[in-house]
Amino acid sequence: MVALFLSLLLAHLAGDFLMQPTAWVKDKKKRKIKSKFLYYHVAVHLVLLLLTTQFDSNYFVAVLLIVLSHFGIDCAKLYFEKKKTEKSWFFIDQLLHLLVIAFTVNYYYPYQIPFSQLYSQQSLALITALILVTYVSAVLLKVLLSKWSEQIVKIDNNNTNNAGKYIGILERLFIFFFVMMNFWEGIGFLLAAKSIFRFGDLKESKDVRLTEYILIGTLMSFGLGILFAMLYKLIL
Repeated sequence: MVALFLSLLLAHLAGDFLMQPTAWVKDKKKRKIKSKFLYYHVAVHLVLLLLTTQFDSNYFVAVLLIVLSHFGIDCAKLYFEKKKTEKSWFFIDQLLHLLVIAFTVNYYYPYQIPFSQLYSQQSLALITALILVTYVSAVLLKVLLSKWSEQIVKIDNNNTNNAGKYIGILERLFIFFFVMMNFWEGIGFLLAAKSIFRFGDLKESKDVRLTEYILIGTLMSFGLGILFAMLYKLIL
């Protein structure tokens, strides 16, 4: 099962990313179903699928299903995608292709999903820890740092894209997995890297309050990441 999935996935990744020139993509967006490169693209996928499945006749049905569905999904994307929805359609397109691959593999090797394991102590503890490390910590930090954040008012404060929130979530996820791997050095590297990127902001601002806010926020974020990771390890 794993070998078949990897074979089909490899063909998809090579065909969609490695062997699809930018010129093909632009022409497809412009001419849509009339673009010859749409058919070249599908043909490339056909060849790659045959190669990765080693021309095994048992998988010809799978190859045909994936190729036809790929053509249909790409056509739908070309006609429904707009300038504002390009990002959304990129992920929708890739998700649909992966679902077709997963369905095809399931046809040959039916999945056996151990739902009972989702309710095990380890699974429940992991899900709880990840929620704590990501969104719960973000809310906690927002509340705890409100005293300092209110003093640092920017003109474009209402137009924030929440980048800081997601940077914090990502850094705490890194910290969580570093602790789980006992790779404490990684936390030091992460802290050093963040300090380097922030150095320019602190140097240019010359604002003690901003410096204090960033330092307190960073230390609290790292502390929460380590705390919840250690609690998870303790539960295990």
